[in-house]
Amino acid sequence: MEKKPVKKYTSKADALVKLQRYCAYQDRCHKEVRSKLIELGIYGQDLEDIIASLIEENFLNEERFARSFARGKFRMKQWGRIRIRQELKMRNLSEYCLRKAMEEISEEDYLKTLKEVLEKRASQIAEADDFARKGKLAQYAMSRGFETEMVWKVLADDEGK
Repeated sequence: MEKKPVKKYTSKADALVKLQRYCAYQDRCHKEVRSKLIELGIYGQDLEDIIASLIEENFLNEERFARSFARGKFRMKQWGRIRIRQELKMRNLSEYCLRKAMEEISEEDYLKTLKEVLEKRASQIAEADDFARKGKLAQYAMSRGFETEMVWKVLADDEGK
């Protein structure tokens, strides 16, 4: 499928309005905004001025982006902390923003979600050998970004019940 061409904005004011709408629709990180501006044909000092303006007007806030990203990916996609942290790092967020994002996930909810993910996956695995079954469950949970130690602890606790 061919990507339709994006209208190039010649004026800085037009690009600013476009980016204000872009940021108001959904929280964005600086990297996404910078890419969008380049896509629109805005470079150099104009690009930096627009980003500065978006920050001043609170359309662009990386801490707010990190927090909402972590909440959304955890609740909707049931990602673990490791996966969320990796995704945020790929967007060049500061260590401060990463810490603030992780604060959005309570320990209680995190453990509950991990258990739900494991239970749901367990119902899909038709493995007779208990050792192999646990291995597959652990691998699945870790691939979703949950910590190895926590996954094995939950699996061991479930065994004791």
